[in-house]
Amino acid sequence: MAYKSYKKNYSRGFSNQTRYQNNRGRRNFVNPGLKIDINRFINRAQNLVSEDTYQSKHKFSDFEINPILKQNILSKNYDSPTPIQDQIIPYVLQHRDVIGIANTGTGKTAAFLIPLINKIILNKQEKIIIMVPTRELALQIQSELYSFGRNLNLKSVLCIGGANINLQIRDLRSNPNFIIGTPGRLKDLIKRKVLYLGNVNNVVLDEADRMLDMGFIHDMKEILSLMPTPRQTLLFSATLSSQIEQITKQFLSNPVKVSVKIRETLAHVDQNIVKVTDRNHKIEALHDLLNQPEFEKVLVFGETKYGVEKLSNELKDRGFKSTAIHGNKRQAARQKALNQFKRNEVKILVATDVAARGLDIPHVSHVINFDVPASYEDYIHRIGRTGRAGNPGKALTFVS
Repeated sequence: MAYKSYKKNYSRGFSNQTRYQNNRGRRNFVNPGLKIDINRFINRAQNLVSEDTYQSKHKFSDFEINPILKQNILSKNYDSPTPIQDQIIPYVLQHRDVIGIANTGTGKTAAFLIPLINKIILNKQEKIIIMVPTRELALQIQSELYSFGRNLNLKSVLCIGGANINLQIRDLRSNPNFIIGTPGRLKDLIKRKVLYLGNVNNVVLDEADRMLDMGFIHDMKEILSLMPTPRQTLLFSATLSSQIEQITKQFLSNPVKVSVKIRETLAHVDQNIVKVTDRNHKIEALHDLLNQPEFEKVLVFGETKYGVEKLSNELKDRGFKSTAIHGNKRQAARQKALNQFKRNEVKILVATDVAARGLDIPHVSHVINFDVPASYEDYIHRIGRTGRAGNPGKALTFVS
């Protein structure tokens, strides 16, 4: 379809500065996304060709894992593993350190959870810590852990900001098998001397590149340095930067590297741009798009917490069922908004990049970049929220 275009003289009034460090060491981006060639946001969807079809070497029934765990996998209608699951699960079962490089939405969570759950079944004294960049990803991993670990008597604790730390302290004292958390809250619990890592000999670093982007590199290194050796370390990332390689050399032992990155963007995601002039035109263009029947379930990305909240409220004022998710919201409010969107109680979720990675939200028909992402890599992760599990999807980016 042809999308409405406007004259090309819109500017958000930012300076030419690309990034700076704030006083907590986290990187902040100012306008670097405007330097991305807008032609990279245009890609007509293609049918997947035969050479892209991966032939699994295994079925889940082939893996030497607990029968109850196998049954839990089958109950989720899993039969053949995804490429990263097929290649990584055998190495994790062999207690190898692993570096997994894969596109978003490739099944990384199951790739590490399944063999690690089996490890706990074989030895209940084993402890596992899973470190992730965002609260939402931590919650999603815990949800997957519950479904894979049904009837297996596993204990887990979620250690994230924005939630009651006293309840987390209580749960840590119950000697959990799995500790899932964000670096900041994990460090807080360590300083309070309620989280001891001297007996945690398994660690997963999920979305490691995103943790680096958020300024958590020193926290990650500090937490890893408190863990014993030998241990099993699994690192998952969409990219392998020099900083990621430094961490792998320092903290992983003879790791196996598995890369299943096939293409930069999913071929079945139709990508296009919408030209605008100013914010009023952007709002009107968004309004027109959202009124179209094909925009059934829409994830709209904005740049700032304030801007996301304001945009969601404006859409509500215009009669749309909308909610927002960003870092200034309390965790309970963030989870409520996410659940409303997943259950189709609202049609539109307006979000910062906190929702760009790791989240598995089914049947998102469109991703709209209301604000240009800070980098092309962020763009890839944003549009990865649509077109999941081989389904078609559409992504639109508003540009000047």
